[in-house]
Amino acid sequence: MDPITQAVLGAAAPQAISKRKNLKKAAMVGAVAGMSADLDVLIRSSTDPLLFLEYHRQFTHSLIFIPFGALLCAIVIQKFLGKRWDLKFKQTYLYCLLGYATHALIDSCTTYGTLLLWPFSDERIAWNTVSVIDPVYTLPLVLAVILTARKRDPRIIRFAWIWILLYPSLGLIQNHRASNIAEQHRINSTNGKASDNILSLEAKPSFGNIVLWKIVYETETHFHVDAVRIGLFQKAEEARFYPGDKLEKLDLSEDFLWLDKNSQQAKDIERFRWFSNGYIAKDPHHENRIIDIRYSMIPNEINPLWSIELRPDATLEEHVKYLSHRDTSKEKRALFMTLLWD
Repeated sequence: MDPITQAVLGAAAPQAISKRKNLKKAAMVGAVAGMSADLDVLIRSSTDPLLFLEYHRQFTHSLIFIPFGALLCAIVIQKFLGKRWDLKFKQTYLYCLLGYATHALIDSCTTYGTLLLWPFSDERIAWNTVSVIDPVYTLPLVLAVILTARKRDPRIIRFAWIWILLYPSLGLIQNHRASNIAEQHRINSTNGKASDNILSLEAKPSFGNIVLWKIVYETETHFHVDAVRIGLFQKAEEARFYPGDKLEKLDLSEDFLWLDKNSQQAKDIERFRWFSNGYIAKDPHHENRIIDIRYSMIPNEINPLWSIELRPDATLEEHVKYLSHRDTSKEKRALFMTLLWD
């Protein structure tokens, strides 16, 4: 999730159990702890551009690391603010523990993938129930945390926890509804062709909402993307289905004949494949790029947010190049709003 949501959730957890006189302190300590797991973005390398992909949402986001991450936060906060705020270390640690614990769980509700079970598993857990940025979810929580602190009434934030838990639950229901609609539409449109059988299907919330969903699914030879718009109170037959693009799955033996299988670039492709949960393909517009097709600004388009670029003249030790892509043009924003509200 975005830093604001992480901070607000981190603040909301200790506020719910804090005494009235400490509600502001609990919120501030919890907010810092709630954001701190994302310090793993500092783990980078000037020579290995994919290193941050492996470590972001890794050990700092593991369930088993929560007590230790909270302890580190508590030590730092107690050193600088403990005496000034008249907080005992046990109190600071409890606030940090509650704040830190919210981070990985809400991250797992998004689509990026979080290593909750590290070091026992390297599975990237993504429940695909909320967008990484969703003002509908975050803004009521910001208001609740502020009101709780100002009015010194913990009942406000306790009541807000209904929303904290309800919204991702609604997202889960919406995920299943969108998936079922897309799967049925695909079955009907392919007339039962074996080559078009769905091997896997994922529904992902588009930017900032749980109404418009990006559908990514895999067949024997291709990846497909469509979009489904289903309102919270709409019947399935009233949903809008927006057919989208398709792209052949990556085949290294055909797409990159020149690639040495023992090179670092070949190893980097497998690292990128793991990060992308296997949803990778050759970029149709750039000969030496491999894209992650799971994300795009417009949900029924294959227009990647990131990719890797290979070089035929690279040495065996050289890494691929990592690229970020953002198309937030006026035309794209208008098209997105049309799909969302049409």
